[in-house]
Amino acid sequence: MTPYDFLLETYETERFKTLTVWSEFADSELQYRPAPLSRTPHEHMVHQCVSEDTWMLKMLGIDSGLPALPATETRLGFLRHYAQASEHRLSLLRQQPEEWFSALTTFFDVPRSRSWVLLRRLTHSAHHRAQLTVYLRLMGHSLYSTYGPTADT
Repeated sequence: MTPYDFLLETYETERFKTLTVWSEFADSELQYRPAPLSRTPHEHMVHQCVSEDTWMLKMLGIDSGLPALPATETRLGFLRHYAQASEHRLSLLRQQPEEWFSALTTFFDVPRSRSWVLLRRLTHSAHHRAQLTVYLRLMGHSLYSTYGPTADT
């Protein structure tokens, strides 16, 4: 047990939460845009895949060995691709020694510890996932538990 195990446990559960929210959209809803400047669910999925791949590869040196985006950008294509890529990243993260997490890397142009970058990645993903739960609510979907019961569960 290391002081950083909580980050790996959190990444493991957060990836499932992302997949769960994505799975609640129908393919026909991927172009929904609630406001002119907001992203569509499809654009959110692209952003999640590309940004997580970039952060993991460039800032943390974690290479899933997969392209950033699925070959087919459908709901099922994104679900399968993100599940595979994030599972592989989790496996690689689990192989890192304790000192790896405290070592410095570059977060855009600022030196930060790898643990700081990973935590920031988790909050970045949770932020965008929350935006998508608002979309689901606006479209009349029931929302299911993310961190605890909702009004629908």
